[in-house]
Amino acid sequence: MPFGASNALSGSVTGPSVQAGAIHGGVHFIAGAPERPPVPRQLPAPSPNFTNRSRELSELDHLLDQGGNVVALLCGPGGVGKSALARQWAHSRQTRFPDGQLYAGLGGFSDGQPLDPGTALVAFLRALGVAPERIPVDLAEQVTLYRTVTASRSLLVLLDDAFSAGQVRQLLPASTSTVVLVTSRRRLAGLIPEGARLLDVGPLPARQAVELLGRAVGRERILREPEPAEELARFCGGLPIALLVAAGRLASRPKLTVRRMAAELADEAQRLAGLSLEGEVSMRTIFDFSYRALTPEAAALYRRLVLHPGTEFGRDLVVAVAGPDQDPGTRVDAVVGELLEASLLEEVSEDRFRYHDLIQLHARELAERHDPQDSRRATVRTMLEFYLAAARRADLVVTPYRRRLPYVFERTLEGPPEFSDRAAALGWLERERRNLMAAGRVALDLGYHELAWQLSDVMWPLLLYVKNYRDRLEIDGRGVAAAQAWGNVWAEADMLKRLSRACSRVGEQEAAEQHGQAAVDRYRQAGDIQGVIDAEEGLATLYADTGREELAAEAYARVLTERRTLPDARSVGLSCLNLGMLQTRTGRPADALPLLAEARSIFAELTEVDPYNTARVLVALAGAHLGTGDLNAAEKSATEAALRMAELGADNERAEAVWLLGRIARQRGDAEAARLHLREAADVFTALDSPRLPDVLRQLDELVGDASEQRRVQDGAPAVQGSGDPAGVQQPGHGGEQPDRQ
Repeated sequence: MPFGASNALSGSVTGPSVQAGAIHGGVHFIAGAPERPPVPRQLPAPSPNFTNRSRELSELDHLLDQGGNVVALLCGPGGVGKSALARQWAHSRQTRFPDGQLYAGLGGFSDGQPLDPGTALVAFLRALGVAPERIPVDLAEQVTLYRTVTASRSLLVLLDDAFSAGQVRQLLPASTSTVVLVTSRRRLAGLIPEGARLLDVGPLPARQAVELLGRAVGRERILREPEPAEELARFCGGLPIALLVAAGRLASRPKLTVRRMAAELADEAQRLAGLSLEGEVSMRTIFDFSYRALTPEAAALYRRLVLHPGTEFGRDLVVAVAGPDQDPGTRVDAVVGELLEASLLEEVSEDRFRYHDLIQLHARELAERHDPQDSRRATVRTMLEFYLAAARRADLVVTPYRRRLPYVFERTLEGPPEFSDRAAALGWLERERRNLMAAGRVALDLGYHELAWQLSDVMWPLLLYVKNYRDRLEIDGRGVAAAQAWGNVWAEADMLKRLSRACSRVGEQEAAEQHGQAAVDRYRQAGDIQGVIDAEEGLATLYADTGREELAAEAYARVLTERRTLPDARSVGLSCLNLGMLQTRTGRPADALPLLAEARSIFAELTEVDPYNTARVLVALAGAHLGTGDLNAAEKSATEAALRMAELGADNERAEAVWLLGRIARQRGDAEAARLHLREAADVFTALDSPRLPDVLRQLDELVGDASEQRRVQDGAPAVQGSGDPAGVQQPGHGGEQPDRQ
């Protein structure tokens, strides 16, 4: 229905004619004929630097194509480019809205108070042709009139920088052919019942961030320094506002290199200051506006969580940091929800959170400004002890047989998870691996030497099952340093033993032997006979790995004799396993079988306690049976070992078993099966960066040679001596783990 024809607006006409300039229902009539007010075109101009956002633009197009009254809520942190995206899309689709486009800056996060919805309604009504004197004073009546005016119109309404759902709700038109775009740093979930669709707007990917810099300062300047430009974009965290501030600084100084600008922003302590233009945009101010809108409780948590040593963290850590005064469930979720709502915290997966890089710097500044150093240290210690408490629970589930040193926690912690089985415990350790490593670094840096050692020690189950020797070098090396600073000789011996093995596995044999000898010495100082035997067995394995098989055999035999004098069957089983593997490796598989049978008998009683070494015995038995030519027994043991290791998530040992299956298939003459098994093992060793990889790749090459030789023989050529895979010469990387602390 045409606007001028609405009875609700025109009211009653009292005379037979209308004078020029008279006003009825907010519509001007001139010379006896109604003049339709101009179609409102209130959208601010689109940004000339707008870059990409093809996914978000496509999602908005999809909503438009669905028809009906569309409310799209663009959410994201300050400076991420929500407003620019909304303006870009609105301008590109304005022809779809013949009755005009309305715009209101709602001032949700600015110096002043958020715009009163009544003020926005008055402006909208006037833009739609309603005379000022016809606009009611009462907000409810304004809303009613606005809905009446917009009921039959096709409008696009852009509500920028909204503070609350209530502020927006009053400004939603009544038409079924209207699109409302709302931008906000908050998620405004209260609009969902109104049919709103949430679209998260994130930082620009690296390539698009560099492209935006080029648009703003000139492509040639950016192309001259591509690597510094990528670094600059990274320091800006992909936030368009930050990128444009940096571009503004570059534009104002034509001789300033991108490299110099990036070097200035490399200093985290000065980065937010560097991302500001005097008297103009400041990233610190943008984030301050969001922070000031928080409740005191959420503001405090915002400042505490930023002290976390790693990149992301889980809900259970938040519960621990919130402390015993907080309800560990509902209230913590509400406060975290407030930070998420304000786009000051990102949810990377269910119950996993992180800060955007620049927001993290902002929160850190506020923590240093508002919270005393003692308070900050106490928060950090709570986080470190949380990780120790949770990892200890996982450790006890996965490796309950280990010897451990006690630790007294500063307070009882809320939040550390419980684990129902090994898979759950190992899954948590793997998920938190980076955080545990970061926690260990921070503990050592802060002088919490005992805690730093414990954080290295408690990662043993992960190092046992998930072979990552580069990480292990750092973890065990830090453990040694922490033990020395702590002054605990036994703790130092324990970490030296572990570090020796890690060095050996990455080819640092001289360092491995030094650490191993030092471990023996420290255990003797500590008066730990079992520790001395453990460390000596570690040296025996080192001798085996470095070609000193005779010395290794003597050491293993001596260790096994000493083991039998101690009341620990598991350690005897491990020594039998190690000596048996060496005998297979040195061409004496028949001598190995009785030792491996004894080891299997011992670990059969320990399957629930130590399933890992139970499966390792099967790998060793497969190698010994292969060495004696009993391919059926070898295949049976290797197949069972591969299945068990897969169930345990021990990829390295599963690959060893699969490698043996490849050798067995080769002995049977099944080249295709051998190739598949060896390829599978090689893929795992590649992923683990294992020193075993070259040997497996060599055998894959030999398979190709075998095929070529077979074709030569079929063609009548004499056979080449030495082809094939002689049984009993090789054994899976001897380097099984040594008997750890019992």
